[in-house]
Amino acid sequence: MKIAVCTVSLPEWTPEQAVTEVAALGFDGIEWRVADDPPTDDAPGFWRGNRCTWPASSFEQDAPRIRELTRAAGLDTPAIGPYARCDDLDAVESLMRGAAAAGVPRMRVQVGAPGPEGYRATFARRREEYRAVADLAVRHGVQALLELHHQSLVSSASAAVRFLEGMDPRAVGVIHDIGNMVREGYEFDPWSVEILGEYLAHVHVKNAVLQPAPGSSPPWTWQWAPMRSGAAPLQRLFDALAGVGYDGWVSMEDFSTETPLRERLRDGLDYVRELAKD
Repeated sequence: MKIAVCTVSLPEWTPEQAVTEVAALGFDGIEWRVADDPPTDDAPGFWRGNRCTWPASSFEQDAPRIRELTRAAGLDTPAIGPYARCDDLDAVESLMRGAAAAGVPRMRVQVGAPGPEGYRATFARRREEYRAVADLAVRHGVQALLELHHQSLVSSASAAVRFLEGMDPRAVGVIHDIGNMVREGYEFDPWSVEILGEYLAHVHVKNAVLQPAPGSSPPWTWQWAPMRSGAAPLQRLFDALAGVGYDGWVSMEDFSTETPLRERLRDGLDYVRELAKD
């Protein structure tokens, strides 16, 4: 099992700083965030003003530089994390061409939330669109990945497998993301990885905790938590992954802010290695 870090969780660093720091800490790879996210006057955030992001609009052109920068640091790129949705095939194909040029074997392709026509009709429409994405994946040799995500059409393993039913798992797969799933879509870990079966292509790990929110309805809210705390049963997840013989990549995404970035990365990597070893 190899361990990477998603650069969405490294907003303070430029790509050049990130590969140096990530390699020095002992990670095996880096999963690049790809988005048109212009700089802001505010402090960089995870989803706005994130400095560790490659522009989606120029990703194809930037791909050779990205490949050189990453490999010169001794790192691999198991996947990229863009935000293109399956109903925008032009954007998806451009990103796939870039991923292929950068030597990246997988990329996220989002499905979005239910539309105004309701869950079932949106689900059926997005399935047809994803079939076209699967064709592009075969053409460009870049596997398209669904991410299990709260408030999306595929928050659970069961929903993802139903969505991808009949599609070639060499072309499409699933990112198991327990930090998202504890918020919505959680299924008992040994069952969730078994349900995904051959569609289990990649794993994200992060943690979240439920906090009181007096005066709100409901009177609680989810907040991101350090890797060692929170509601996600990470040891049980890693035991389940070992139980199905998963030997692919695990990418860390720590959205907590209690400790400085380098410190939380170092501790998170140590913890994930402990989990994988146990």
